[in-house]
Amino acid sequence: MKKLLLGAVLGIFAASANFASAQKCGGTYTVKGGDSLSAIADRHYKKANLWTAIHQANLSTIGKEPHSIRVGMKLSLTCIDGLPTGLEGGRIVSATPAAANVVQVTPGTAAVRKRINLLTGSDYAPFTDREGHNGGLLTEVVQNAMQKADPAEGFSIHWVNDWSAHLEPLLSNALLDLGFPWFQPDCASTPDAYRCANFYFSDPMFEMLALLFTAKDRPMAFNTDNDILGKTLCRPAGYYTHDMDKDGRNWVRDGKIKLIQPAQINKCFEMLLDGEVDAVALNEFTGRAKIKELNLAAKVDVIPRPLSIEGLHVVVHKSHPQAQDMLETINAGLRGIKDDGKYQAIIEDHMARIWADF
Repeated sequence: MKKLLLGAVLGIFAASANFASAQKCGGTYTVKGGDSLSAIADRHYKKANLWTAIHQANLSTIGKEPHSIRVGMKLSLTCIDGLPTGLEGGRIVSATPAAANVVQVTPGTAAVRKRINLLTGSDYAPFTDREGHNGGLLTEVVQNAMQKADPAEGFSIHWVNDWSAHLEPLLSNALLDLGFPWFQPDCASTPDAYRCANFYFSDPMFEMLALLFTAKDRPMAFNTDNDILGKTLCRPAGYYTHDMDKDGRNWVRDGKIKLIQPAQINKCFEMLLDGEVDAVALNEFTGRAKIKELNLAAKVDVIPRPLSIEGLHVVVHKSHPQAQDMLETINAGLRGIKDDGKYQAIIEDHMARIWADF
């Protein structure tokens, strides 16, 4: 197994807890008549708004529509803050874990051209975060996928916080080899879009919900796409908008909605509360984190129906001489950690930490 070199020193915590008092947390829940995701979340997590955590953990089972659960469906409930308990298949957790040992990882260098050099940035929590747990959810996924693939040349992960420089020139000129995490536009409808025309995409590393956040004093329905027509949405400048035009929606392209794009997320929520926009469109984690940061829980609602489900990928420029080989390396590693259970363990660990913060 090749030694992972990071572009900065990360603290990776060795799990060596002593179990002074242990219990089983999480497990499998079987849907019963009259259940909804919010009811299940309220019953087992004591927080109805954690329905999205259940949806996120069971996307492959439930599908895009959260109301599509049916009697007899088996749902995986992740352990969050020690809940739920009493379910089959739960994992043992420690009430008094011993202090974890910090393992220092040797810094890497982009000049080591014999290695596969991966590029990310440090300000996209919870996915990539240099100061966060194991470098963020997707940093840990990529790290483990590459270790599983075990390329003969080894690999390094490098941190450059100027995201605007990632695709062009760092990846386009093969100054670094692979970048993550990136959304894939609707390339079937817009093959000439910059990312579609110039980059190959890995299999999805993670799929997340894009949701609409509305003002509690001005509730808005989103039961079908027609409910959005004529509305004014806010999403910050630089964020993707392809979900608003894909699958024949063409909301932005054909002027069916008005899209406001201020420089900062805070401005979107300010405009929402001032009645200047009908909803803020963000990924679930960014939106909920901002609501907590701005103390808006009493003023802002989350619409349950997802606006879209977006995958995050590793990308490689099509001009890279080893583009296809490198893409297969990361895809093979992803398949490997999904098959051996490591991927699910990483997701559950990070999701528990994320939802505990909310």
